[in-house]
Amino acid sequence: MRWEGNRQSDNVEDRRAAGGGGGIGLGGRSIGLGTVAVAVVAGWIFGINPLTMLGLLSGDPVAGPPAAEAPGQAPPANDREAAFVSTVLADTEDVWGQLFQQAGGQYQPPKLILFRGSTRTACGLGQSAMGPFYCPGDQKVYIDLAFYDTLRRQLGAPGDFAQAYVIAHEVGHHVQNLMGISDQVEQRRGRGSQAQANALSVRLELQADCFAGLWGHHANNARQILESGDIEEALNAASRIGDDALQHRAQGEVVPESFTHGSSAQRVAWFRRGLESGRVQDCDTFQSRQL
Repeated sequence: MRWEGNRQSDNVEDRRAAGGGGGIGLGGRSIGLGTVAVAVVAGWIFGINPLTMLGLLSGDPVAGPPAAEAPGQAPPANDREAAFVSTVLADTEDVWGQLFQQAGGQYQPPKLILFRGSTRTACGLGQSAMGPFYCPGDQKVYIDLAFYDTLRRQLGAPGDFAQAYVIAHEVGHHVQNLMGISDQVEQRRGRGSQAQANALSVRLELQADCFAGLWGHHANNARQILESGDIEEALNAASRIGDDALQHRAQGEVVPESFTHGSSAQRVAWFRRGLESGRVQDCDTFQSRQL
């Protein structure tokens, strides 16, 4: 992926100096999604909605209001990983800024927070084991950069475009928040069964996958960022984190009713749709009969 030398975003806050320690790995705390208790908690990635992870969508309260977090700072200029995510974030700002403008609106970019171990958010305590996530309460994307080691070594999804996909997907959730889609889904989730709520979550996550592909489409058209093998990296990552793949790896069986992010085939298909189309209307998973 060609990214060096491109604009970096100023909307990056570095909280790593005040990090809570720890990192992403195997074992430790497990997070339940439906009937699934996955040991490899870092597997829940690319669209971890903290409302789902922290139980807010299912009505479970977060213990107390978030404590004040020490002010962050800009990441060091010589930090290559921070420079990478700052560049990808800037690229999403350019793409979505233009698309919103074409639709007669104005894009409000999210902040991206770098942290270690744990950090306070408007959605509760964010932890490295959750993987990258977006909090609609403060309109911020959170990532512990140690996650990229997990992505490469434990989930078998290496490559810089796979890493960019992580950021683009979380920004996709921000776009959904700005468009009012997230609020509509949350309201509908509260009126149905758990299986219906899970099905709505799948559509939300697949749309964010499509939005990530849409970003790749426009970024490449404008700046020719893609190199040989980049698309395959992202498609491989999408395949590795499908609910069926994660469930099979964790428990040896697949329970479709408990899916919250979509199958590997679905995630690949919707990312590819956005990448090939570049049209926001083609990412409407909620009107699509077939996912």
